[in-house]
Amino acid sequence: MRITKYEHACFAVDLDGARLIVDPGAFTTPLTGQKDVVGIVVTHEHADHWTPDQLTAILAENPGIPIFAPAGVAAAATGFDVTVVDDGSTATAGPFSLRFIGSKHAVIHSSIPVVDNVGVLINDTVFHPGDSFTLPPEGVELLAVPASAPWLKIGEVIDYVLAAKAKRTFPVHERVNSDIGNGMAYDRIKGATEQNGGEFFPLAVGGELEL
Repeated sequence: MRITKYEHACFAVDLDGARLIVDPGAFTTPLTGQKDVVGIVVTHEHADHWTPDQLTAILAENPGIPIFAPAGVAAAATGFDVTVVDDGSTATAGPFSLRFIGSKHAVIHSSIPVVDNVGVLINDTVFHPGDSFTLPPEGVELLAVPASAPWLKIGEVIDYVLAAKAKRTFPVHERVNSDIGNGMAYDRIKGATEQNGGEFFPLAVGGELEL
């Protein structure tokens, strides 16, 4: 299984000639020419995690594939056939088994509504929490760790990584940081990962990791 990192919260997982795309949003370069895609996962409705243009481009090359997302995305994504998932839902797409964990986006501020958010566990191996600190099963093989956002501070990220005890980590949600800010965040994620005996992979855009 291979992970390919795109900008911000988006990455792809490839296995046995099939591809799963997670969170293709507004801060990600347009995903044109994507082949062999068997499913799309959107963790929540905010535009940095999905846009109509991104979905349209992927579906143009892979018509009829499922889009898995919480109810808020289904309501916003008019014209798209969204399979609604929530905490505890399971699904399959090609060679990928999907387990959805969590229910709410992290709080940004009391004045801003808290939307639905589901993390996804892919083949019991890779976990992406979306915009939350939802924990995966302890000791998960690979954890996507949010590196920067209006809803987090780095101390919370460190505590999250320490609690998850993942064997490997890589950063997501980094697009709102400067290079200096990412360097600082990555150092903290790396340190917390290594405290648990794990390994941090500072994947840049286009970077790949084989599992």
